[in-house]
Amino acid sequence: MSPITPDLISPRSSRVAAARRLARRNFRGKERLFLAEGPQAVREAAAHRRDGIATLVELFATVEAAERYADIVADVQDAGARVHLAAEEVIADISTTVTPQGLVGICRFLDTPFEEILKERPKLVAVLAHVRDPGNAGTVLRCADAAGAEAVVLTDASVDLYNPKAVRASVGSLFHLPVAVGVPVERAVQGLKDAGVRILAADGVGEDDLDDELDKGTMGGPTAWVFGNEAWGLPEETRALADAVVRVPIHGKAESLNLATAAAVCLYASARAQRGSGGCRSVTES
Repeated sequence: MSPITPDLISPRSSRVAAARRLARRNFRGKERLFLAEGPQAVREAAAHRRDGIATLVELFATVEAAERYADIVADVQDAGARVHLAAEEVIADISTTVTPQGLVGICRFLDTPFEEILKERPKLVAVLAHVRDPGNAGTVLRCADAAGAEAVVLTDASVDLYNPKAVRASVGSLFHLPVAVGVPVERAVQGLKDAGVRILAADGVGEDDLDDELDKGTMGGPTAWVFGNEAWGLPEETRALADAVVRVPIHGKAESLNLATAAAVCLYASARAQRGSGGCRSVTES
């Protein structure tokens, strides 16, 4: 067998230039395309479809990565996406990471209209209000996916869902559950309330303690957790929209928890309560 050689050797290629521009938010919005880097993200992107249309459009791969992840490349081809073998310097030019893993996919936007999420009557939702750090946003999305949430909502004051750092931090979870973007926090809260969802604001100044909420048995119903900014939490007007403002108890000497850790604790507490006796999910429900 003859050796595989790169077919895109110049960073000045028009295809490479188009991919490189997707690192910028304004170009992502104009093209409605974003970058997904690394084997896990590309694998999940290749498996994802929306209304029968494949999410993954193109894949750039080094020869080494194409050989190492031959199964992923095959999945990408089965999805109908174009595969470009590229020199390492081309991948480095497209990638937004310091140490690229050799696979960079171009994907269609996949956010879900907020009204569609409400129609599904979700039982567990994470609402990111004023979350500005893309790594935190992606990690909370990953936590929500792991806890079995049905949706994530990013308000209009939060970071761009398709920021490359947010996509990486979600580790593929972006492709697993519906995400609504650009929703004003008041609309998000009211819409969820109208859908029968209890709104809990997670904040260190909350009057209610998460342990007490669990002991009282109040967390077994449909719930949306609202998470705020990494530095200053939730503004008073946002806390006022919630049915309760809940703090995660600190039993040791730590000053506080970071956003992603607190979100994981809250979401898993709801997931456990919902799957327990009297919860809104049966223990056998996936």
